[in-house]
Parts: sequence; C-alpha cells; structure tokens
Amino acid sequence: MRIMGNNLRMLELIIALNALIFVIEVFAIGTGNFSFISKNFALRPASITQEPWTIITSMFLHADAWHLFFNMFVLYFFGMYLERLVGEDNFVKTYFLGGIFAGFAYLFTSFAFNIPPPTVSAIGASGAVFAVMGALVILRPRLMLFVFPFPFPMPFYVWTIIYTFMALTDMMISMGGIAHNAHLGGLIAGIYFGMQFKKKMITYVQEYYPRRYF
Repeated sequence: MRIMGNNLRMLELIIALNALIFVIEVFAIGTGNFSFISKNFALRPASITQEPWTIITSMFLHADAWHLFFNMFVLYFFGMYLERLVGEDNFVKTYFLGGIFAGFAYLFTSFAFNIPPPTVSAIGASGAVFAVMGALVILRPRLMLFVFPFPFPMPFYVWTIIYTFMALTDMMISMGGIAHNAHLGGLIAGIYFGMQFKKKMITYVQEYYPRRYF
C-alpha cells in the first residue's frame, strides 16, 4: 500500500488501527455505549463459544490511554527491529498468530485453573506484543535494555527470565489485574516463531555461504 509515494508499513498500520479503535472506545464511553463494546468484543472465557471472534477483536481494545501508549510504544521499538530481521510478512504472522495463541492461553488457564475466573474479560494487544518480543529474544538474546526500575542495562534474555518468574509468581498469588497468562502465551508463541526464523537464517547462510577450510 502506498500513500503519497511512501510505503505504509504494516507495523504503522497496526498501530494506527489500535489508536483508531481506542478513539471509538472513548466515543462509546462518552455516549454511554461502552458496555456494548465490552460485551461483544472483549475476550471472556464464559462466552467464548457464543463469541469466538473476541479472541481477535480483544487484541484491539485497551483499558485506557496509558495501556494503549505503552503497548504501541513497545510494539514500535521491538516490532521495527524484528521486521528488519525477518521481513514484514513474518513480523505480521508473529504478531497476529502470537496474539491469538495468547488468547488461547488465557482461555486455557481460566478453564483449567480458574486463573482468572471465566467471567473475567481480557483486552489489549499485550499478548501479540509479547509474541514479537519472544521472537526477538531468540534472534537477539544479548540486546541490551534499560528496564524500569533497574538503573542499569540488562541483556534481553535476562529480562525475559526475570519477567517470566515474576509473572508466574503473580499468577499464583493474585493476577493483580494483569493477564500474565496471555502475556506468557504470547511470549511462548513468539519464542517458537523466533526459533523457526533462526533455523531458516542458519540454513540460508549454510547454503549460500558454505564453509571453506584452509
């Protein structure tokens, strides 16, 4: 797709679509119609058989402006990096399939362990964003990050280990209003995709740049 001679990348389109839908949410709140959006488009395990589309639509809803901003900021930073490494098509596949897998992870833990109860809805692009991060942590595990509240940079893989431990702990204690189960589901899906991308990269290098022994 081209607009005024420039390529409109899928990353930017995804961010713009999330922002547009948030504007619609705000308008719905102002007109007293937000309950319609929440009821019909948020992912709620108890009604998933009647509303299977919510496993996708919930990825585009956000609780507030900060929720949207943080998700899109992280997506832009890591998504741009991943897109350069694996191409736009693979980035899009990671984002959407990872987000869907995150939704299934939320459903599974809700039905199997009551974490959270099936009547609790989930919204947000975080699961899809974590899928992008999961793929990138396989391809660039030593990428240095500054992560609040730590005052020093740490390798990407170290942050991933720390977050996984904290998320599992919070899930067992309370969930704290954060869908860690969806985040971890997205992360796992992303790691799987990252391993597939890395395998293809290694195969490409071996085929086109064979070793020479001297």
